[in-house]
Amino acid sequence: MGGKVENSDDNGNAKGGTEEKKDKYGDAMKYDPSFNGPIKNRGCTDIICCCLFIICFLGMFVVGYFAYIHGDPIRLIYPSDSEGNLCGTGSQAGKPNLFFFDLLDCAKVGLAAINGCPTTQVCVKKCPSKYWTYLTLYATETASGTDQAKRQSDIYPFCTYAIQNSGQSTKTMKQLVQDGDCPSYYVKADPLVGRCIPSIFSTLINKTATLLAENNTALVDKYGNAVSGTGLESGTKYLTYILNAQEYGEKILADVRASWWLILIGLAMSCVLAFIWIVIMRWIAGIMVWFTIFAFIALFAFSTYYTFTKYVALKDNTDTSFSDLSITTNLDYYTNLKETWLAIGIISATILGITLLIILFLRQRILIAVAIIKEASRGVSKMMFTLLWPLIPFVLQLILLCYWGATALFLASSNIKEYAEANATNLNTSIMNATVAQETNLLVKVTGCDPNANDTLGTICNFVKYGKEEYTIYLQFYMLFMLFWVMNFIIALGQMTLAGAFASYYWAFTKPDDIPAFPVSASLWRCFRYHLGSLAFGSLIIAIIQIIRVILEYVDNKLKGSENEIAKFFLKCLKCLFWCLEKFMKFLNKNAYILIAVYGKNFCVSAKDAFFLIMRNIVRVAVIDKVADFVLLISKLVIVAAVGVLAFYFFSNEIPVVAEVTADYVPSLNFYLVPVIIITIGCYVIAAGFFSVYGMGVDTLFLCFLEDLEKHDGSAEKPYYMNKDLKGILGKKNKVEKKDDD
Repeated sequence: MGGKVENSDDNGNAKGGTEEKKDKYGDAMKYDPSFNGPIKNRGCTDIICCCLFIICFLGMFVVGYFAYIHGDPIRLIYPSDSEGNLCGTGSQAGKPNLFFFDLLDCAKVGLAAINGCPTTQVCVKKCPSKYWTYLTLYATETASGTDQAKRQSDIYPFCTYAIQNSGQSTKTMKQLVQDGDCPSYYVKADPLVGRCIPSIFSTLINKTATLLAENNTALVDKYGNAVSGTGLESGTKYLTYILNAQEYGEKILADVRASWWLILIGLAMSCVLAFIWIVIMRWIAGIMVWFTIFAFIALFAFSTYYTFTKYVALKDNTDTSFSDLSITTNLDYYTNLKETWLAIGIISATILGITLLIILFLRQRILIAVAIIKEASRGVSKMMFTLLWPLIPFVLQLILLCYWGATALFLASSNIKEYAEANATNLNTSIMNATVAQETNLLVKVTGCDPNANDTLGTICNFVKYGKEEYTIYLQFYMLFMLFWVMNFIIALGQMTLAGAFASYYWAFTKPDDIPAFPVSASLWRCFRYHLGSLAFGSLIIAIIQIIRVILEYVDNKLKGSENEIAKFFLKCLKCLFWCLEKFMKFLNKNAYILIAVYGKNFCVSAKDAFFLIMRNIVRVAVIDKVADFVLLISKLVIVAAVGVLAFYFFSNEIPVVAEVTADYVPSLNFYLVPVIIITIGCYVIAAGFFSVYGMGVDTLFLCFLEDLEKHDGSAEKPYYMNKDLKGILGKKNKVEKKDDD
């Protein structure tokens, strides 16, 4: 087969004869009589990259040790008081809730109120259970003298720690409030994520009205400003954003606990179905592939018919209109909109039409893809351990993510205390509109103030949150880069290991006699013994591209409020460029790993050879390889759809006959879609793991198939290694046919 392999006809017959010609994509692969699969006599490749990877990998553990020494994730869980003490632990054990002296001050920092706000905060045993204002007790004590017992029951539990611990004070109530020792008021509150948040909003009829204590005394802050529901709502709105999230989270967790055994059964069924699907493809790959394609067509044909039928049925319904669309969690609302079914119908019809066109024009290429998939099926049947291999990279990736996540938590908590001072010229201001306050920027400025300073600023300087040390940002960036590098390294290791195994299968002239023993283990040994540097080199390129994309996303986020349209345009172009570059490099790397597994050359040479081989056969690569990927994708989707639909009807009791059988097994759930979604996602992960073996097998066999065409001509001296199906499709044959165990 000559260098002009791209000039082949539809049946694969080369027009350029068997002459080996030089073209712009290099020489065609030359025949080597001693070659019979992955070579044994090879040396270490890309040693510098291997050393660099080992050093950087060890650096991850150094950073992890540093983070473990200086960090404490408890800081991210427990709230902090004005002195930086953690509520519910250490010196504040037994006081799990954070109490804010004046929630109106929380409106001054907006979203930062989640971590704290510039008002005195103390840890308390229980949140307030009533309305209270110091004016009532102050008036009573002015007339009758200090009432320490009343103070101990009403106010001392919410004062500073000196007063909490002593349980008494000689100051008047007005002095305690003005000196910042005690709050001027409090309202009924409930603990939310360890913080006392007012629980009064749902019972207020008029939020703008001044709140009253139990004796109808108006609530005021220490400056005499009236406290209303609107003001408190402004001060707590960012904290209450997570109230609904917490409620939904608790319900979802309860559903998972109630249905966990059914979820495990669903995931086990996914494994069984995926394995059965692959086993069936061993013998009738062609039938299964075409069945998959027609099942996909039938699914979207039915979807198109059903959705347009629903649209026609709702077309004349005037009860609901798209113009009256509102956001709701009630799915029945959307299913009663004719526009919903119209949109789904258009999408289904579009996918159906594109699929039909692909099958119509590429049916001959699909036959070649079927033959390659069938060959991959035979390869898996001879090397069953390849189906278990994805578990090893998965476990390694899981360990990496756990370590990276733990290190990130410790780094995020290896921080210092940050303080904020309220702008003194605006302290005595009634805060009723947090939005206006933030826009005018009059209320809060974060500074490096000293809370122990003997000046005016020291008296109004409060702890806000734990802030990050400057160097932790660089360590987090380093850990993120190493996450990308090591993750891509693990992926590359899995790809090269499978490539070596499937290449051993393809280049065995007489199957299964010539297939080496333990091909997967042998391929893994070659990766670790000789090619860690090449794996590190290829994964480094991908990691650099990915970290650049992260930086571009960060810059894009910073420019969202910018008016510089030119900068935004170039940024979008760069994002698109690096997205395309990442896709291209992943494709090139995978093919480079295949040639490294076979010939043992370094990364650059293998990448060049793989690129030239692909370019010499660009038509086949663009059509056959992608058709095979498309077929495997359909197989995954069919499995996921089957399991997802079964799970949906099981948990929703939509079918009366099924509901009668499953009534005793389906638990009472808040959201029946929770186990359905978990099972569907888990099924996709499982199917992706099984079919990733097939995907790599198809890619490897296809590249070996292209080399086979270039190296051999079917003569007795240079016979083809491809199976009979491929030779039949291409119209080729060996003068002396080899015996395959088909």
